[in-house]
Amino acid sequence: MGRLALGFLPWLIFLFFAGHSLESLERVIWVCLAASVVFGFRDLRSGFILQWGTLVFFVACAVLVNGMRSVWVAENMSLLANACLAGIVWVTLLAGRPFALQYARRELPRERWNDPSVLSATRFITLVWALLMTLSVAVSAYRMTLAPQAPEGVYFALSLAIIFGGMLFTALFKRQQRMRREAAAATPQEPASKSR
Repeated sequence: MGRLALGFLPWLIFLFFAGHSLESLERVIWVCLAASVVFGFRDLRSGFILQWGTLVFFVACAVLVNGMRSVWVAENMSLLANACLAGIVWVTLLAGRPFALQYARRELPRERWNDPSVLSATRFITLVWALLMTLSVAVSAYRMTLAPQAPEGVYFALSLAIIFGGMLFTALFKRQQRMRREAAAATPQEPASKSR
């Protein structure tokens, strides 16, 4: 879970410190870019899709917002950030390389890397994350409409709840899977009936 949390750390920093001015946005882009390299260096070297997607996003932000001073990108940053994160997760799932599998393989012996139960579990975890990130995109899109809006703090809390909800789900799901494996291993196997 610690490694997964580090994978999302630049996005959490962005959520907390983006602020409401161009200056604060420019500052947090540099901080998130640095965080994606410093805290994700090992995962970048290992080719983790989430880390590379995060790095590419913040490099693009640095070029477009900090370098080219694109007002449109700055004004739509919440939607673009959520759409990028959702896109990264969906791409890993649809490409058959769910991002959760890369984290799982780091914890598992190599002989279990292609275990069908591991592949199925990581696909399910990634699907849940993809749906949660899509919910974030929907919330950001709603905020851009003329419909009645909730206070800013509600959207912040919802964004935070979605990310931490995904982490909590992942932790609980992994715990459940581990307990199921341990219970299966502890159950004595019935001897095969001898053929007459």
